[in-house]
Amino acid sequence: MKYVVLIHSNPHPWGHPTIDFTEIGRAIPADEREAMGKEFDALLAELSASGELISGLALDAPESARVYRWEGKKPVSTDGPYAEAKEFLAGFFVLDCATRERAEEIAAHFAGPGDTIELRPEMEF
Repeated sequence: MKYVVLIHSNPHPWGHPTIDFTEIGRAIPADEREAMGKEFDALLAELSASGELISGLALDAPESARVYRWEGKKPVSTDGPYAEAKEFLAGFFVLDCATRERAEEIAAHFAGPGDTIELRPEMEF
């Protein structure tokens, strides 16, 4: 079954990896952040090799978004972000896991300083 790992964050300035741009992340010594980055890269390599990692993207700043809403009888577009929030969608990864437990195990590794991780399964039809 496929799952999406959604990474919500609020880096200042906006950038990736988010750990380098969040207040809590910058408080971590550089050598520790580098070690965490290497662990994350190893995780992505492992997930790629196992076929569990389908894809992923780091997203640009919320201000670069274009929002589309239905008004009257047509879509109307405005500049983003969608809503006032403390955290925004910073990126995502798509996983294909045999069980929800495996997806949850993997998703826990995506949680980093200053980020909130959401794991959501695909809808089954």
